[in-house]
Amino acid sequence: MCEPATIVIKAHPQAVKQVRDFVGLVFGGWGLDDHVARIVVSELATNAIKHGSGEGDSVIVRAYRLDGLPVLETWDRSDALPVVREPGPAAESGRGLLLMETLVLRWGTRPLAEGGKVVYAVLDPVAV
Repeated sequence: MCEPATIVIKAHPQAVKQVRDFVGLVFGGWGLDDHVARIVVSELATNAIKHGSGEGDSVIVRAYRLDGLPVLETWDRSDALPVVREPGPAAESGRGLLLMETLVLRWGTRPLAEGGKVVYAVLDPVAV
């Protein structure tokens, strides 16, 4: 595993653009297209901000490669796990994880010893 590139953001919706730009720089440095990575990290960061953190909390976003595969992570303070939903046609939200699931090789969660969780997504380097 290479040393993770890390950014710490405040839990605020406006920080999602900052995270997308960060991932664009990291993937560009790796010589990988960042289109899929920007979509995936937007979903991860939005969920961490919306469901995993309180106002003013920090969210950690990391990008690294493990066995040649790009990995994106968000760390937040909530123990609540993300849930993939099947929203109805009139729903205005709830499709993000469903979409993300189709774009990545795999994703999941793991608890943090100090409380909270990491949500990670492993991307296909050919698809990014």
